[in-house]
Amino acid sequence: MQPSPPLVPPASSAAARPRTIAEWQSAYAGGASARALLTAWATDAAQQPAAPVWILRLDADALQPRLAELDALADALPSRVALLQQHPLWGVPFAVKDNIDVAGLPTTAACPAFAHTATQSATVVRRLLDAGAVLVGKTNLDQFATGLVGTRSPHGAPACVDDPTRISGGSSSGSAVAVARGDVAFALGTDTAGSGRVPAGFNGLVGLKPTPGRVSTAGVVPACRSLDCVSIFAHTVDDAAAVLALVEGADAADDYSRFQPGPAQLTARARLRVGVPATPLLDAALGYDRAWGGALARLEQLGAQVVPMDLSLLLATARLLYDGPWVAERHAVVQSLLQQQPQALDPTVATVIGKATAFSATDTFRAQYQLQAAAQAAATLWQSMDVLMVPTAPTHPSFAEVAADPVGANARLGTYTNFVNLLGWSALALPAGRAAAGLPFGVTFIAPADADAGLARWGRQWTATDTPHALDARDAIDATMRPPPAARWPATEPTLPLAVVGAHLSGLPLNGQLVERGATLREATTTAAAYRLFALPGTTPPKPGLQRVLPGERGAAIALEVWDLPLAQVGSFLALIPPPLGLGSVELADGRHVHGFVCEAHALVGASDITHHGGWRRYLASR
Repeated sequence: MQPSPPLVPPASSAAARPRTIAEWQSAYAGGASARALLTAWATDAAQQPAAPVWILRLDADALQPRLAELDALADALPSRVALLQQHPLWGVPFAVKDNIDVAGLPTTAACPAFAHTATQSATVVRRLLDAGAVLVGKTNLDQFATGLVGTRSPHGAPACVDDPTRISGGSSSGSAVAVARGDVAFALGTDTAGSGRVPAGFNGLVGLKPTPGRVSTAGVVPACRSLDCVSIFAHTVDDAAAVLALVEGADAADDYSRFQPGPAQLTARARLRVGVPATPLLDAALGYDRAWGGALARLEQLGAQVVPMDLSLLLATARLLYDGPWVAERHAVVQSLLQQQPQALDPTVATVIGKATAFSATDTFRAQYQLQAAAQAAATLWQSMDVLMVPTAPTHPSFAEVAADPVGANARLGTYTNFVNLLGWSALALPAGRAAAGLPFGVTFIAPADADAGLARWGRQWTATDTPHALDARDAIDATMRPPPAARWPATEPTLPLAVVGAHLSGLPLNGQLVERGATLREATTTAAAYRLFALPGTTPPKPGLQRVLPGERGAAIALEVWDLPLAQVGSFLALIPPPLGLGSVELADGRHVHGFVCEAHALVGASDITHHGGWRRYLASR
């Protein structure tokens, strides 16, 4: 399939229309009219052909019912602030891959013979519409989401936005290109083997692939139902994370739903340990080797510890996806169509799915055993690293290269993607500059299951445009490391804020008791000016005692750290606290009260008063 000429939005729209979710929200907060902006969007869109990016694109008339709903939402609330708080995506245009159901619209999976009109929207679509977002169309894809190239569609083959001779990547080809060229603020794709990551890498986007089960796939045409994920394309990590926060959650309509919030950040260690392939597979002719070197240099610049890893186990696991019986899950979706109308399928798609008939039930169980063994072995890799960074793809083929070897070219693109869903992990594809040929180069960070929020938080640091700073644990208090205060953010596990003043501070002897329980540093601050600090005699390791002064007595502000300790770990942590220490309530400098270390009064008799040092670290430094 050859690409159509690259399509560029009219200059008028490019200059006037917001691109990111944040820009749309800012425009509306400033009083812009959703009806005016979205009508202008439809007018501009009508000036360019829909194909090959869009399978269905709504025109101005088709948008009118939704615009009326937006007006009603605005009229029901007292202000724009209230409107955007309750409906944070109010008036923001988005698209969905055409294997995701939207009530009243056809779902084709890029196969006209399969087309049917959906009677209800997929859960993810309903949640976005409830948030006020505006669906403007359905995008092209590799037929039945079978491919990483974006060329296996009767609607044409979208091209990379930076090079019309090279593929867009797939299978979520149309969704990625629609975002990259500014047609929509964000788009949904699906990802089984890398379809939400490879197109992001080829078009300079953020591609967020959540932990399998975190986002419902109810209303999504399955590729491999047990592995499928709904993915998100956006220009920024903040936008992708905000969308995830709105669509994630348990869903009784999805038998594979498994929503489990994880930690707020990837690690509480002094330095983030980033695993990288010891011998990366890269296309030197495109300059991917030099671009990869730049990505490694950026890790060093950010203060991360780079850990070369042997990924042979992961690469072997990746081959199970298409060389093993999981292809039978695709066959289960199209079996009757393949039998009755084989000509309705793209020839390459039919060949790939047709391999399913060669596997027996015995083969399937043997492959399951092999995967289970691989998963157990792969889990041990996290003992050496906190996150894995890989090239999103090892090369970026041209249309001619794909045409010459459609299966081989596709297989190479899955080198660093195919194993992730098989192992149940999370992933985030991010831009990483340009290759020597001028093409976008991307890397993907991969983390264990349920680490989505922490992964996005690290993604914000990776994509920050300000001066990088060392990734020390204490940098967690830096504003550039946090989600924006007003932004939606993926859910994290419930925690107990815990104030520590002594041996549990970062880098001190007992800090490991917090780290090994998954606690993360929230902030460094001080108590209210109403405390005294004492050095307790005969403690190993040395520990201080904190005591609140009585009314009228003179106290001081004592330096401390506040750590977020997972609630599930509070009991085991309490069991480690020896007398005369315990947990009580500590008032912080801003008037908040949190749980924290306090000391029984009798133990302070004869103890050295070290309040004048202002904190335990300064006292230790003075000794």
